[in-house]
Amino acid sequence: MYNKSSKFYDALYHFRDYKAASEKLSKTIANHNNSAKTILDTACGTGKHIEYMNKYFNVEGLDISLELLEIAKARCPGNIFHQESMIDFDLKKKYDVVTCLFGSIAYVKILSNLYTAIDTMSKHLNPNGLLIIEPWFSKESFWIDRVTSNHYDEKDLKITWMYASKTMNDYAVLDINYLVGTNEEISYFKERHELGLFSDYEYRDAMEKAGLKVRHETEGLFGKGIGNGLYIAIKN
Repeated sequence: MYNKSSKFYDALYHFRDYKAASEKLSKTIANHNNSAKTILDTACGTGKHIEYMNKYFNVEGLDISLELLEIAKARCPGNIFHQESMIDFDLKKKYDVVTCLFGSIAYVKILSNLYTAIDTMSKHLNPNGLLIIEPWFSKESFWIDRVTSNHYDEKDLKITWMYASKTMNDYAVLDINYLVGTNEEISYFKERHELGLFSDYEYRDAMEKAGLKVRHETEGLFGKGIGNGLYIAIKN
């Protein structure tokens, strides 16, 4: 899904403060497990969280997109990265913390995959380990029939991306249109992103069935009023 937009990903989300979010994540981890040293960041994208989390932890990244991982590896050359699906990976090792941030869990798309992914993540946790998930929208909170646009405007790169929010078969469909201007050319391309719309009950039930004790905080890592909170689950 990020085959074409991957090289523009960081510019697309220039308005997100990853440093502050990572500092908050570090404090959250310390509050629940102050001996944690190792993290697996699933759906790590371009490694923006990892870049800042390296200050405190030994972090590995996992993502299915080779294009995004290449950017992450260039950003964090000392870290280990795995090209795997977050649904059913098997790294044959365990971590003190497993994360899935910035609503990326929604890319599992369907409910059965959510349960499998959370069970997979739980199996990669050490005893008393933490699973931390930033959820995406639920069916109730997702807006439909609404046009969203975002813009990036710098001297040598200008991007406008726009999509209408739709639903299909209980998941969200975003047909995102990109207009990208560089010194060399003006280009247009389109990507379809299909994301699951899971309820609070479904997240909690999946975590509990995976042997985790879960709580939900209303404020996410990017601050009050941004995102859909934070699930913090402890391995029993």
